[in-house]
Amino acid sequence: MDGQLSLEGMPRRLFKVTPSRLATWLDCPRRYRMTYLDRPPPPRGGAWAHSTLGAVVHNAMRAVFDLPVSGRTPEAAAGLVDRHWSGEGFRDTDQGRRYRERARQWVADYVSELDVSDEPVGVERWVSAPTGRIVAEGRVDRIDERGAELVVVDYKTGRHALTVDDARSSQALALYALAARRTLRRPCRRVELHHLPSGEVAAWEHSEPSLLRHLGRMEEAADDASLATDTLAAGGDPELLFPARVSGGCSYCDFRRSCPEGRAAAPEVQPWALLAP
Repeated sequence: MDGQLSLEGMPRRLFKVTPSRLATWLDCPRRYRMTYLDRPPPPRGGAWAHSTLGAVVHNAMRAVFDLPVSGRTPEAAAGLVDRHWSGEGFRDTDQGRRYRERARQWVADYVSELDVSDEPVGVERWVSAPTGRIVAEGRVDRIDERGAELVVVDYKTGRHALTVDDARSSQALALYALAARRTLRRPCRRVELHHLPSGEVAAWEHSEPSLLRHLGRMEEAADDASLATDTLAAGGDPELLFPARVSGGCSYCDFRRSCPEGRAAAPEVQPWALLAP
């Protein structure tokens, strides 16, 4: 805790943050409260097809590295999509079947270009790094070893290809790099977004100053979330402390039914609306 003390002389409590937790706070404080603080939480909406598709691909890629090297073939990878498939959120069986075939092809093509004999340092690896103000932690899709350094790899399945700016500005990737180097005691500056539908890789090589800038922004956001949380626990007004921040994302918020402002701000969309055409 780096010796930091509160006004009462007690050690300062470090606030745990993950990429999803920080992103939720910055996106909409009300959704943050409903997700992490309200007990019992408000009812959520149903599954989203694009989230299901992403989870299936991530599970298949994780399972690829559970196979012996000789078994890490494109055909085996495609079969892992079938093993982990779920139809939740899709309009019907036919739509689900079409996207399952797409996912099979994405994973097979990706594995065909991958050196499967190069064992990752970590697959779905949990990493953590305490700082003076927060504990930054998260689960990394893959951590590669390239030369003397580690590289953070994050799989993406969204409808749009990604750019270098996406990798550079990603707070999640910066958090993973900081936490990976602390957990594994190895240098880690390079972060990569692997977009399986297009086969493209968006990469960025962080400098120490750029990682520290990301860390500063994380700590500022965490301070705000922590203060709001503590004030709520002390009897503060939840509507004032955690206001709705409306946007187009209100169309597919899990807590839409519990948020009048969100329903008024954006029309409801079908669970498969965010799938690539």
